[in-house]
Amino acid sequence: MFWNRKKKNKPVPPLEGKKIIKFIENAGGCICSRSIWNGETTLRWCVREKSVNPADNGWRFIGATDDEDYINVVENNMVLDFNTVANIEPAILGIYDMPIGTDLAIHKDKDGKIRFLDVKTGKEIKPDR
Repeated sequence: MFWNRKKKNKPVPPLEGKKIIKFIENAGGCICSRSIWNGETTLRWCVREKSVNPADNGWRFIGATDDEDYINVVENNMVLDFNTVANIEPAILGIYDMPIGTDLAIHKDKDGKIRFLDVKTGKEIKPDR
């Protein structure tokens, strides 16, 4: 019966009403999926590619529910300052200096601890910071 259906709560953007903290001076830009920015999904994949221009630090952030079809639509990706994404998920501060070719998955344990796993090897990576 349609009148008994619960309405889905509209996602709340994680930074709505919050001040952006600048953790790293001149951190550079990165690409982040719009679903993360909108609060529709959590950050799950962190990939560092070769920079496409001097302002680009090469980091690409993809959400847990994003699939290839979603991220291949240009409008579903945003250019953001790395610090902005770090305000959504501060754990990425520890991977900032990792080299080009880094491909990580973020896993949150039941106790809330965040771990980074190398996608190629499955081994846990310990962030620098």
